[in-house]
Amino acid sequence: MRRLLLFLLLAAPLHAQTEQGTFTLYKFAAPIGKEAYRIGNEDGHLKLTSDFSFTDRGTPVPLKTTFTATPALEPLTLSLDGKSARLSPLHGTFALSNGKLTRDGKTSEVPTGFFLIDGYSPVAMQQMLMRYWLSHHRPAEIPTPSGLVHIRPCGDLTVEGNLLHGYVLTGLIWGSETLWIDDQQQLDALVSIDGEFDHFEAVRESFSPQLSTFIQQAAKNSLNALASLTAKAKQPMAKSLVVRHVTLIDGTGKPPLNDATVTVREGKISAISTGAKPVIPAGSVVVDGTGKYLIPGLWDMHAHYEQVEWGPIYLAAGVTTVRDCGNEFDFITTVSNTIASGKGIGPRVLIAGIVDSPGEFTVGAVTVSTPEQAIAIVQRYKNAGALQIKIYSSMKPELVPVIAKEAHRLGMTVTGHVPIDMTTEQAVEAGFDQINHIQYPTRDLLHFKNPKDLPATFDFSTEDAQKQLALYRQHRVVFDDTIALYENIDHPASTPFEQIEPGYLKVAPQLKEALASEGQPAESPRLKLYQAMLATLRELHKNGLSIVAGTDQNIPGYSLHRELEIYVEQAGFTPMEALQAATVVPARAMGLAQSLGTVEIGKQADMVLLDADPLADIRNTRKIHTVISRGALYDPAPLWKAVDFQP
Repeated sequence: MRRLLLFLLLAAPLHAQTEQGTFTLYKFAAPIGKEAYRIGNEDGHLKLTSDFSFTDRGTPVPLKTTFTATPALEPLTLSLDGKSARLSPLHGTFALSNGKLTRDGKTSEVPTGFFLIDGYSPVAMQQMLMRYWLSHHRPAEIPTPSGLVHIRPCGDLTVEGNLLHGYVLTGLIWGSETLWIDDQQQLDALVSIDGEFDHFEAVRESFSPQLSTFIQQAAKNSLNALASLTAKAKQPMAKSLVVRHVTLIDGTGKPPLNDATVTVREGKISAISTGAKPVIPAGSVVVDGTGKYLIPGLWDMHAHYEQVEWGPIYLAAGVTTVRDCGNEFDFITTVSNTIASGKGIGPRVLIAGIVDSPGEFTVGAVTVSTPEQAIAIVQRYKNAGALQIKIYSSMKPELVPVIAKEAHRLGMTVTGHVPIDMTTEQAVEAGFDQINHIQYPTRDLLHFKNPKDLPATFDFSTEDAQKQLALYRQHRVVFDDTIALYENIDHPASTPFEQIEPGYLKVAPQLKEALASEGQPAESPRLKLYQAMLATLRELHKNGLSIVAGTDQNIPGYSLHRELEIYVEQAGFTPMEALQAATVVPARAMGLAQSLGTVEIGKQADMVLLDADPLADIRNTRKIHTVISRGALYDPAPLWKAVDFQP
């Protein structure tokens, strides 16, 4: 009866009268714009118009959409004009007739049940997609220009006395979205990802006060959906696990240990021995490591864990710990807590809570303008389990020492972008313990603001550069360089990106276009800028400063390995030093070296079994046979497949 009522509500009144609505648009839970839509009749057809517009870090992102359909919601036309993100133009016209799709003048046949929708925006089109799905008896899949969309119910949610019906959508973007509709089939909330793979939400204005409720529930829904997809990849933690006949590279810097046996009991390393006949406790799960190499679990020290789909990817890539460098408070605390409790799949998540000040380039909803606000937000993050504070670009310089003092008082450290009105030297003097991105020390050591102004040679022997380097050594500053990200942006256009990062060819189809990097033309000053950043990285390493490997949002899973390759091939690291930059050095930087970062007795069993020697060739860190996280075994291939990547 309820399904019939929904169908009747859909099939009659929406086509007989005009419907209008407005959504508030959010990025990182901060309001950034609006979408206003109108649905009415025109010449016997249903017509939807949408004006979707937001501003992201000073850049307008407008999108105008027109959609037409028959009274039975069979799509006829779709036109899009504008952007879906700051750097993602979106222009296109679609027409559907007699099983043929005409897209920007090119015609192709499409399967029965095809719906015209292209990506996450505008939100009103996701509402139309849901109405189409419900009126067409909930098909198992819906073909669209974006791919095959799958919709499944995920439970009801009562919000402000209203009963909303939740659904998880996959296939429209990479990964999953959660949305809620009411009994009138009006979409009331959408939790998704935008064209830059950043958190994006849209909430009907009357439900805006409940944004955090939607974010938390969406994270739980997505983790639950992912758990069933990845079940085959995990062998639960055994009481006793033995990896034998393996070459052990323990991460301490000691020479490899040949024919080693590593015993794990209840998730911790209990014994390490050598010899042809090791003692194996009764009932142990035994892994034969003959011809293989065991290393500590890898760390990604610049993650933005913005979709639950990153969890399987990190594990498949051998990453057992990530530092999340800025996220939505409600999302990342939900994900971190769920994984820590053993109910979700993913690496250990360490939170660096992001904070900014209001300004043109502000990111996120967590902003402070006064010392009192700054102290309060540090305390809030501490109470949520964050180990660090991440300061972002628009932070008022006078608040940096306030934040740093309170963070240090609470046993936390401070990392981040160097604020717009500060130098790297000033940030360190104000209390930064760590610096995100190599661009900041490069700029300040070589004294330039624009790549066009780069000096002819990169001279770090100047009095000022030496003074800065001495300050960094004095404060033991840790640098999270993200050099692979800059290589992606600034490689020569004459070199196809897949030659630099072959993993690009294995990503999910929805990601390929967004991640494709054309590189820089031969005359671009950014080519020299990349060389300057490499030179700075070499200089920091030569000065004995701590470098930790991190990727930011680059090629999921693969870029951490590319980071290590750049260290060895272009920045003067030995393979052991590169490996340590993704294991023991991050553990020390985060104050967790007593329990993580190396393969030693008493430490947690985070390890990666490789098919080849990473000390002979650092590229061998990509050759992952098995991942061990908290003592549980993971097979990489099903993890990759679960999120639509090729193994």
